[in-house]
Amino acid sequence: MSVARIPACPSLLAIVLAALAGGLCESSSPAAEPLAWRRETVAAPWQPRDSQGEVVFQDRVWIFGGWFDSFQAPPRDVWNSTDGREWKLVTAQAPWKHSDLPMTLTFQDQIWFLGGWYNGRLPGYSASAEVWSSRNGADWQQATPAAGWTPRIAAGAVVFQNKMWILGGTENYYFGDDSSLKNDVWSSSDGKTWECVTPAAGWAPRAYHQAAVLNDRIYVFGGGNYVPGYKAFHDVWSSADGRNWTRETEAAPWSARLWFSTATYRDRIWVLGGWSNNPSKNWGDAWYSADGKTWHQLETSRSWKERHEHSAYVFQDRLWIAGGHATPLSAEVWSIDIPADSLNK
Repeated sequence: MSVARIPACPSLLAIVLAALAGGLCESSSPAAEPLAWRRETVAAPWQPRDSQGEVVFQDRVWIFGGWFDSFQAPPRDVWNSTDGREWKLVTAQAPWKHSDLPMTLTFQDQIWFLGGWYNGRLPGYSASAEVWSSRNGADWQQATPAAGWTPRIAAGAVVFQNKMWILGGTENYYFGDDSSLKNDVWSSSDGKTWECVTPAAGWAPRAYHQAAVLNDRIYVFGGGNYVPGYKAFHDVWSSADGRNWTRETEAAPWSARLWFSTATYRDRIWVLGGWSNNPSKNWGDAWYSADGKTWHQLETSRSWKERHEHSAYVFQDRLWIAGGHATPLSAEVWSIDIPADSLNK
């Protein structure tokens, strides 16, 4: 018969000394470190920007295009990094030009670049329905000059059921109105041929929102319109097929906002930063949900400055943000490792 090993009783002197030291009955394990964002670099070599494309591809984080101001053509450079600190310029001049507020994805071992805006408020501005892809970030092929969806920017974009999906967006950035906003849903298995899954989803037409995939469902949340009439939502919708939508909540606890970022990390969808108007305000908060209904705010001891239109990634088992408009534009990169058991359900 085996006998459990019982620790020897401490002497009376040891008990008294431990009590005097405040150590009686306390665990010898060190206290858990508070969650904190880590700044990987204060200034990446790419010019500070917002509204850029971003993906994780070939064990690297990528950043490309974006916005410097409203009175110049947007950049067409492509950068990548294996650690978020050291960055490599892959090409200074990609062939696509509508690189402000495009939709970007990884699919079938390629980077995909869809839609976007060109030339800010300058003459010759336009939105795009072009679709491009690349296997290395330097060489790009145009899958189609005109996808089935109308030219647009700032749509939701996900990979779901082995297809790329475009959800909503706007056909005109600075010069549109509510009629420019869309709530159609499109999918494609090759980037060239697109199917209209529904011309009008259950959620209100919107742009500057986000979409994410969790538990075999697409989620659409937040967004609204910028000009000429500002509107912002904080509703959350989900769908198992892109056609039939369920409203998970009309009013999530995070403030209604545009231009925020998202990721799916630790089996939760995230809302990171963003911007609201009346009054104009950047956000620096982070919220997460396992079902789109119940949301929790992430509390950290150190975080990034409030910003909008920044990149978000899940990379090396960490959550990352990069760039964005933090008043001024930023080239910072931050990351955080969040243990799954530290998050609420």
